[in-house]
Amino acid sequence: MVLTIVIAVTAAFATYFLSKLRYFNALRASSLLSLIAYALFSLMSTHAELYSVVFFGGTFVGMSTPARFGYYTLTSAAVLFALLFHYLVPHLHGYGGALGVSAFLSVCLCQLAIVLGAPRSRKNT
Repeated sequence: MVLTIVIAVTAAFATYFLSKLRYFNALRASSLLSLIAYALFSLMSTHAELYSVVFFGGTFVGMSTPARFGYYTLTSAAVLFALLFHYLVPHLHGYGGALGVSAFLSVCLCQLAIVLGAPRSRKNT
């Protein structure tokens, strides 16, 4: 569980920062980072498929936040994604459904919390 959270937060922040570079956008950042992560996980781990999917989902969170969230909110969304993914995988058929639903719900819930007046981190440009 802790490793899932660490992977998701790392993926979200890496995508968040890489998408701000001149020749990258959110889609390119997510694609490149996911390919690199898959290669690294397949060399290092017996659970390469699971960790790669978690990383890819974390990049979804990072892709959807550069214009909306700051560091605190990005971290919250990534942690929420990891928790939702961990608990939804057994209930949904395959990783794809849990991946999309978890990423969507985590970003939506953090945005809803901001709209309802929750403290939010300053957007960093």
